[in-house]
Amino acid sequence: MPLKSSRFSRRAFVENSALAVGLLGAAGLAPASSSGAEATETSPVAPGSGVNARRHGAKGDGKTNDSKALQAALDAAQTNGPICHVPAGLYRLDEPLTVPPGVTLCGASGGVPHSEQPIGTVLLAFGGRGQADGEPLITLKSNGVVRNLVIHYPEQSLPEVAPYPWSIRVDGELCQVLDVTLTNPYQAIDLGTKWNELHLVRNVFGCPLKIGIYIDQCTDIGRIENVHFNPNFWTRMALKPGFAGGDIKGYLEKNLVGFKIGKTDWEFITNSFVIFPRIGFHFDDFGHGPGNAVITQSGSDICPVAVRVDRTQPHAGVQIANGQFMSTIEVGPENRGPVKLANCGFWGTEATREHVRHSGPSSLVLTACHFNGWDRAGKGDPCIRAKGGRLVVNGCEFMEEGKRAIVLEKGLKAATIFGCTFRGPDAILDQSGAEVQIGLNTKA
Repeated sequence: MPLKSSRFSRRAFVENSALAVGLLGAAGLAPASSSGAEATETSPVAPGSGVNARRHGAKGDGKTNDSKALQAALDAAQTNGPICHVPAGLYRLDEPLTVPPGVTLCGASGGVPHSEQPIGTVLLAFGGRGQADGEPLITLKSNGVVRNLVIHYPEQSLPEVAPYPWSIRVDGELCQVLDVTLTNPYQAIDLGTKWNELHLVRNVFGCPLKIGIYIDQCTDIGRIENVHFNPNFWTRMALKPGFAGGDIKGYLEKNLVGFKIGKTDWEFITNSFVIFPRIGFHFDDFGHGPGNAVITQSGSDICPVAVRVDRTQPHAGVQIANGQFMSTIEVGPENRGPVKLANCGFWGTEATREHVRHSGPSSLVLTACHFNGWDRAGKGDPCIRAKGGRLVVNGCEFMEEGKRAIVLEKGLKAATIFGCTFRGPDAILDQSGAEVQIGLNTKA
């Protein structure tokens, strides 16, 4: 693992150079017509500010295959860039693109483009239909950047969802995905198939159908900031032919994993959200070892499983602070890393039984959390069911009147429950035979 000092120097490089130069993203580009229809002419790009994709043959008319022209512009940006400007318009892609090392693929938007007002740069993905393992639409080589554009799959539909390759894949160090909207990708952002370090994903919005973000093979600190997955970015879009209709919520609840997290050496996830997934945040070993993460101000809404922890690094595990979860957290029997949640809120859906299911050898710590809406079917399920490892519950509030709050089952090694607020007597049932300490709780 690289020395800490190298981390800090690379981080300074990101913040002081690569991101700053991205502020030039809309320089020299004329505004587009509404809904990205007919591409407008662009004013000349200022000398030294980068490469204009139009000068390399890109049409942006939504009909012409612009793959080769955009690739030529990206390649030219290696020596005449580093920014490859893609003016407002609709750019059809039948073949994948590779962003060379140090190059920025930059659309016309000054911030995050919204699919309801797609008046900037829109990439229309036609290639790769039916090929989930095919070449990604965009591959970022080391220090490659993609920003300020919309990616849309015009031939995607419900309920016959077609597999597509990843929309964006990173391959190397310090790759960045910034201010991007993906309307309906099958697989959105791949930070795991190739080795990578110091990835940065910021201000990304969309409706992924299978996987939102996949993280693996990251050997030095990745950052995920302000990511929002919601079907509205597909169902409400203004791009033709429009959303064809269908039960998007039902499909997502059976298929979508919002954040799939494997081997990563410190992953910081902040202000990120997914609604209607099958699993919101999933931690496991996907072939390269488990990882660890710190998640803050994030949530998983209206879903069967908000967080599933199957495997994490034994020495670090997962830490979640200020989270909001409308369903259940599962800590599986193979996990050995500590799982800690502080100041989190839990609400139930109609299908919610327990809010927390803990098995296996790891430790689970719940601090200053509040719980509401478990056992929706009234079958006597507790809010927390623990049958493995160690459990610490302190300063938590259980807001359901007369419902069982905590059940400790055989297989548990130890538990401490103190300083909590329950609604009624018999809130805790201990069937574990383990070392259990309970005190300073209220039951009114």
